[in-house]
Amino acid sequence: MSSQIVASVLGADYANLADELAGLVEAGVDAVQWDIMDGHFVPNLTFGADVVASARRVVGVPFEAHLMVEAPERWVASFVEAGCATVIVHAEADRHLHRTLSLIRDLGAHAGVALNPSSPLEAVTGVVDLVDLLVVMTVNPGFGGQSYLTSMEHKVAAARALFDAGGHDIPIEVDGGIKASTIGGAYRAGARRFIAGSAILGHPDGKAAAVAELRAALP
Repeated sequence: MSSQIVASVLGADYANLADELAGLVEAGVDAVQWDIMDGHFVPNLTFGADVVASARRVVGVPFEAHLMVEAPERWVASFVEAGCATVIVHAEADRHLHRTLSLIRDLGAHAGVALNPSSPLEAVTGVVDLVDLLVVMTVNPGFGGQSYLTSMEHKVAAARALFDAGGHDIPIEVDGGIKASTIGGAYRAGARRFIAGSAILGHPDGKAAAVAELRAALP
């Protein structure tokens, strides 16, 4: 698949969220990711499905919900109903991963699985047939603005080799610390979807310049 830039709104100005989202769309991002945190799986709280649903009415690009929550199966339906085309759950948070991925698909969304930096790739080998997207965390989840973990490129490469050997056309997304100086390494390892938050929202020349810079840095 062609490379895609996905904007995280974790560090957005929430008092002007509609304007922030409009700016991301104008900048040319391919999708928007909502980092959903419950204060338990990660030490932070963010959005509910009602916020996502409100934004869905005014934004045209695809949404994905990254559920950094305990018992994610209880959250899936509300975010699909809110307009998320993809729902991502953490393998570490789900005792019944197979069932939850099946639920996401049954509800008409794409099913994604995320792996924390310390989690082995083997955590998803038993559910590959139900995975539409693998997210390799290149930071520990919970906060924006963290430094990219170059060591995770080995996991990306191993996942790409595993999927290709099995004939699985599953895209790999990397999440955490993506900016112009790190996106190339993730691409060469096999990633094709790149989550960028602070690199876009905090760019001194604005969102459009940030997205252009990221695309220009791709090999």
